[in-house]
Amino acid sequence: MDFASLAQVLGLVMLVVVVLSISVIALRRSVLVRSGAVDVSWRRNLRPDGSGWVLGQGRYRGNELLLYRAFSPLPGASRRLHRESLTLGARRAGVGTEPDLLPVNAVIVRCTHGGTELELALAEDALTGLRSWLESMPPASRSVRLFHRGARKH
Repeated sequence: MDFASLAQVLGLVMLVVVVLSISVIALRRSVLVRSGAVDVSWRRNLRPDGSGWVLGQGRYRGNELLLYRAFSPLPGASRRLHRESLTLGARRAGVGTEPDLLPVNAVIVRCTHGGTELELALAEDALTGLRSWLESMPPASRSVRLFHRGARKH
């Protein structure tokens, strides 16, 4: 096999890998959207220049908000936000290149999750859904869980 034939085979293999990767990512996004996921971006490193955003989808499952990266072929969530630990804070306007990077008409809200600050960028109606989900937690569930944890330690 000469060099030209080897280059053609390698090029074809690379093309197949790229097409399969794009297909898996598109299929994953389609499955997430059909299961009720919303477009959401997030970042943990709150740099003043507005960089560090991760584009993806969020899906509610029980007491968790699962965040999936948009361009990852991996099936699992890359972050899990627990309802009991998530607190919404102030909204802010996009700075620098954020309006170009984030979904159109995205609302940026600063949050705290288990003592860690992060920001979420999502559509206004998705933010309303997130607030409803957070408020729908039964008020006694947290105190009962804390009581049981204390009872087990004794």
